[in-house]
Amino acid sequence: MAGIYIHIPFCRQACYYCDFHFSTSMGLMEQMVQAIQQELQLRQNYLQGQPVQTIYFGGGTPSLLSQQELTTILQTVGELFEVAADAEITLEANPDDLTPAKLQELRQAGINRLSIGLQSFHEPHLRLMNRAHTATESMQSVKDAQAAGFDNITVDLIYGIPAPDHSIWLQDLELLFSLQVQHVSCYALTIEPDTVFGRWSKKGTFIAPEDEFTAQQFEILLSHMKQHRFVQYEISNFCQLGFESRHNSNYWRGVHYLGIGPSAHSFNGPTRQHNVAHNKKYIDALQQGQLLFELETLSPADQANDYLLTSLRTNWGCDLNKLKQELGFDLSAMHAAYLQELQQKELTQINNHMLYLTDKGKLLADQITLDLFL
Repeated sequence: MAGIYIHIPFCRQACYYCDFHFSTSMGLMEQMVQAIQQELQLRQNYLQGQPVQTIYFGGGTPSLLSQQELTTILQTVGELFEVAADAEITLEANPDDLTPAKLQELRQAGINRLSIGLQSFHEPHLRLMNRAHTATESMQSVKDAQAAGFDNITVDLIYGIPAPDHSIWLQDLELLFSLQVQHVSCYALTIEPDTVFGRWSKKGTFIAPEDEFTAQQFEILLSHMKQHRFVQYEISNFCQLGFESRHNSNYWRGVHYLGIGPSAHSFNGPTRQHNVAHNKKYIDALQQGQLLFELETLSPADQANDYLLTSLRTNWGCDLNKLKQELGFDLSAMHAAYLQELQQKELTQINNHMLYLTDKGKLLADQITLDLFL
């Protein structure tokens, strides 16, 4: 089974922390939808006939698409690919877009899973991040989605936002659980250089919290998720039993996927590629029947590192036998002393040839993975 990711590179306004590819000018929306259809046509053989299990509209802000535009794209996918009858079809949405009428349109178009970018229920934090919605809209959008019949909803929250203490984060979590959604993605605020926060940080006008403060909020998050019986199946992702994101889980399991749209990435095992991150260049190329992308051929070491990077973030862990038998790397022998040190510090566990990060180790996941890279 495979997945298709479709990048919709438009937003009403720029969030101050975001470094994804997008434009706040909607002038090219119609041409973009046509270009996406054209790319789907040109790349219909990329997945080599594998049935499509998941379709994911990301961005940007895919909820800016009209019902007709969304339906047109999904019809094109259905004509060119074998889509599973029970396919998970996710659309990322901003709360301010999700009116009752819009929600009905999304259901009619075929969306069966919503990913709502709440980020916070605290009004000053939303304004600090330059979010387009209010705290009231954060709550109401989820309630309206549930009333419209959506029973597979995930919301995003951000922690590690500057604050005098943890009381705002605790209140955010309390409001989150009151909504009774099935899935939550929580990300630490990261200051990327080419963002407003990045530029402010360089000037000294924005000061991010200390790492210890953010780590404490992550520990609070883990504790509350456990209390409410949410499974942490990936470092940033939590769900009620049976409500894992099938699309994102496939990324972490190494399932093949096709990325459509400017800046979108694709993976088919031996190679990885990414489209040009420029709306006009992307559209112009496809109007000429051409594809603009960079291709990377993955060595066995690259494939092993990719597997380490993704699997260690999950609760199913890294299969040391798979690394040895399928990719030819005996991690236990190559990093014996380091793996022993990690276990002594209670950062990892090894059970039946499976390597896992502990809760303590998850705080250092990036560094541990980098140290284990081949």
